[in-house]
Amino acid sequence: MKRSSIPALIAVGVFAAVAMWILTKFFYSYMPTVPASVAMTLWLLAAVVGFAAIRVRQRVEEDAVGQDRSQLNPVTAAKLLVVAKASAWTGALFGGAYIGRAFYVLPKAQELVAAGEDAPLVVAAALGGVAVSAAGVWLERACSVPPPPQGETVR
Repeated sequence: MKRSSIPALIAVGVFAAVAMWILTKFFYSYMPTVPASVAMTLWLLAAVVGFAAIRVRQRVEEDAVGQDRSQLNPVTAAKLLVVAKASAWTGALFGGAYIGRAFYVLPKAQELVAAGEDAPLVVAAALGGVAVSAAGVWLERACSVPPPPQGETVR
């Protein structure tokens, strides 16, 4: 499986930001407010994925990847790799979308009461999306194991 491309993640985030900015510009009066649960969920997901990245990196550095009960099972590492890729792309999409909404809401916060009320949660959700994407990339990098040195067999 190929690593997630940072430029591709940024491109998805920029595309989502532009699309959401356009939608928000024309349909803001019809949009519901951003619930606090969105920002909290994104930050919780970022924390869980970040914790998984720390644990996986520790196991890889300790050379504790294998079939023993005390080791990180390679199948579990593969499952975490899927979670990492999904988190990176989901975070880029949500982070970009909320950044796009923030580009509309923040300048209007003084003019519109609704924009002023939305601003803190939109910023929290945008930063949460970026954090999920960063944690996903970090976990993905942690799941990669360097190849064995020349002449050494794979265990």
